[in-house]
Amino acid sequence: MNYFDPANVAPPMGKFSHVAIVPAGHRLAFVSGQIGADATGAIVPGGCRAQAARTFENLEAVLDALGVGPDKIVKMLTVLVGGDSFREFALARDEVFARWYPDGVYPAHSAAVVAALAAPELAVEIEAVVAIPE
Repeated sequence: MNYFDPANVAPPMGKFSHVAIVPAGHRLAFVSGQIGADATGAIVPGGCRAQAARTFENLEAVLDALGVGPDKIVKMLTVLVGGDSFREFALARDEVFARWYPDGVYPAHSAAVVAALAAPELAVEIEAVVAIPE
């Protein structure tokens, strides 16, 4: 992937790149929103941070099933319930991103705050676009 931040645009306010370009020879996989539920479907207790950590685990399991690593994520979208949840999400994200992106080069990533997700106990959902080498 080629990630960059144009010189005439303000630097990212977080751990993301403004632009991600998929090189030739890749297929795109669109990963549905992953949530903080275990393999049985039970939502993990512990609030946004615990759910975010599990959500990243689930996303990593999907990447494994696709035969790629986090470096093949082109774009992520994180949806959080309530504005107060971002801090807890960021703590979990920072732990995962330190392992996934040790060079500090991140995929494109947007975040949105909503009133609720599909189930009332959910605090976070993350979807991704992944480039799979052909």
